[in-house]
Parts: sequence; structure tokens; C-alpha cells
Amino acid sequence: MTAQVSETLFLQGQKVRLCEAPLNDYFALTGVAPKFRAETTACWRGYVGSWEIKDSRLYLIGIGGSYEDGSPVTLESLFPGFAKRVFAHWYSGTLRVPQGELLKYRHMGWASTFECDLLIEVQDGLVKSMQVQYNRDDGGRGDE
Repeated sequence: MTAQVSETLFLQGQKVRLCEAPLNDYFALTGVAPKFRAETTACWRGYVGSWEIKDSRLYLIGIGGSYEDGSPVTLESLFPGFAKRVFAHWYSGTLRVPQGELLKYRHMGWASTFECDLLIEVQDGLVKSMQVQYNRDDGGRGDE
């Protein structure tokens, strides 16, 4: 499997990479997954979601990609009546935001290792906690 394009997350006024696809949980919950066109092997899911955490709530605020028939994917086409944002009430899990230096590239999904990861625990769309996980063998001291 090829390394995958990350989703985007707006967090505390910054745009960061998100190595998780919360929208997949929505498709699993509803049992209905639209057919997207994978334009590249770097994005097998066929779309890239834009997310925001605001007031401790996770929102889908945009999406890019194409349906299998070539028509563009929009927030409104996935969630009629919601053109600007959708509260991700369906998502419970850990959002991974890689940070810092790339330590080890892995040509598979989101398996590359970065200096640290911000791990955001979400339950029913509500942020419960955030913690930083350091991934250096030296505990992040930098004295290699």
C-alpha cells in the first residue's frame, strides 16, 4: 500500500495534518458508503476531508474529491442541508496529528513515524483529552 494523503485539521488557529479518516466511521455506521474515484494511489479513499475542532467539538468543514461518475464531492452532497459544517457526532476514537521531524518513512498508509504525535481522544464528536506522544528512541531528548 502507498503512503496516503492526510486529511487536514484546523486546530487552535493552525492547519495541521490528520492521520485518521473520521468520515469512514460515518459510512460504517450508516452502512452507506458513496463510491469515490481514487485519482491517485496516494488517496485510495478518493476524498480528502477538512476538519475543525472548535469549542471541543469535531466538525467536518469541507471535502474534496470526485464521485465515481466524475462529479465533485461536496459537503452538501454528502450531508444535504449542511453546506458549511457537520458535527461529527458519529466519531469516537483517537485522532493522530503527526508533529516534528520525520523519523522513519513507511510506504504504507499513515505508518510513517514522526518526532511526536498529538493524540486527540474523541467520544461522540466531543474532545475528551489531548496528549503528546514522543516517538524518539531517546525519549525526545535529542542526544543521539
